[in-house]
Amino acid sequence: MPSTNVAPTAATTRLTWQEGDTEHSAPWFALNQSKLPNRIVVVDDSTTADAAFRLACEGVGLLWRGDYQNGRQLLQAIQRRADKRKLKPTDSLVAAFHQYRMGQAQRARILGALLLHYSPNFQLNLRRAPDVAAACREAYLDGSEAARHAEQEGFVAPLRELQGVIGAHEWRKNGILIAALEAKIHPHYGVFSPVRGEYCALVAQAALPKTCKTAFDIGTGTGVLAAILAHRGVSKVVATDSESRALHCAQDNLQQLGLHSKVQVVQQDLFPEGCADLIVCNPPWLPGKPGSNLEHAIYDHESRMLCGFLQGVKAHLNPQGQAWLVMSDLAEHIGLRTRAQLIEWIAQAGLQVIARIEVKPEHPRSKDSSDVLHAARSKEITSLWQLG
Repeated sequence: MPSTNVAPTAATTRLTWQEGDTEHSAPWFALNQSKLPNRIVVVDDSTTADAAFRLACEGVGLLWRGDYQNGRQLLQAIQRRADKRKLKPTDSLVAAFHQYRMGQAQRARILGALLLHYSPNFQLNLRRAPDVAAACREAYLDGSEAARHAEQEGFVAPLRELQGVIGAHEWRKNGILIAALEAKIHPHYGVFSPVRGEYCALVAQAALPKTCKTAFDIGTGTGVLAAILAHRGVSKVVATDSESRALHCAQDNLQQLGLHSKVQVVQQDLFPEGCADLIVCNPPWLPGKPGSNLEHAIYDHESRMLCGFLQGVKAHLNPQGQAWLVMSDLAEHIGLRTRAQLIEWIAQAGLQVIARIEVKPEHPRSKDSSDVLHAARSKEITSLWQLG
């Protein structure tokens, strides 16, 4: 999957709710563009799953005041009810894809309705609540004034978001083994984890240009592809990304791998200044408008990054150099883009295909026959296009 990410940005406003005769207020500080609830009701261990699900479907925020572990169980019960909704039969994979996306967005809104109220310093005053302060500081404290204020005053955010924050904290702590590096990469919250290792393997295996002293990694994310290029002996790599979370993540990983002297991390939308012998890009693979900030790692609206990369390569490539475009053909199997269209974009950019190496992904969804997109996923191939 793509390494480039638009990192989550917290949207802030204030929520008010009534508990007994007292009106309460706190900032709404949710990452990933979580939808603001229509109104807030207080719920606890006595609230039934059916009642909670009905309110969530109506856009009501459910502020949890019961036992923390019981709150997790209630969220699971809401999820089971949301997952019972059946998709309508469609006459094409494109229609099935769009219906699937709409269903996932609706599901996310329903599951995001169960809310937690954090006290200052990311404390949860609930029975059996874990200490989540360290995980929350990694995810929420982005250096902004709004983040500092939320930490000091407390805030309201979805329980489901906290589960993602805790999961990201574990990924960052434990890391992901990258075979091509014989070492681990530690993704930060909001930066796509390189769990699908086939694209890393392609970059590790492809034949380098005859002269390859410099390389650009466009949209570096965790820095994994820049690290692989440096590990292969490229003496100078410039890794770019537009998001501060990705830049910090890449810097940390390169430091831990001992490659920071070979790789320069630069905040840039696409290309840095100058030219290189090799330019690598692993853009989001599916054309489509992201429904949340985290979906920028998967969906490339109007194929802007893909086309921007192809159109800019020629001006930044040294003579006899190569550009490596690493991407899946899932969009082609769904019907969102054709192979002919991709070839035309390559030609329009003044580039030609030198070679292409490919690998079949082994992720679990490619073998899940119950997946609405199984017909496309089962045919998916990840390719490294060598362009000159």
